Amino acid sequence: MHKLPSTASPCPCGRGRTYAACCGRWHSGPLHLQAPDAEALMRSRYSAFVLQLQDYLLATWHPDTRPASLGADEPGLKWLGLEVRRHERQDDDHARVEFVARSKLGGRAHRLHELSRFVREQGRWFYVDGELY
Repeated sequence: MHKLPSTASPCPCGRGRTYAACCGRWHSGPLHLQAPDAEALMRSRYSAFVLQLQDYLLATWHPDTRPASLGADEPGLKWLGLEVRRHERQDDDHARVEFVARSKLGGRAHRLHELSRFVREQGRWFYVDGELY
């Protein structure tokens, strides 16, 4: 796991807030402090990938689709940025978020373009799955 950014550092999700005022509060907060919507959860999950917070990623993945483990990150993988293209709230408990996450591995640039599905159960949002573009 990477060292967490200082509370005054910019958040990896690119929202323009400090880590403490953005995704950091979801990463280190108590269980009752949860991301308020699917976009906030998706951004916090991106930041968790950047920071290699595998426990957080698994805890925010819906139990019906969650893998047993995430495995090790690729050595040398560097996350470069996140662009949220849209956030659609379908009803009170279902939403979709389209995003593009950029990374670099072994000198080659990569883009992950996904339309992710989220569900809220007992007041808590979970990542379900995604469709790659």
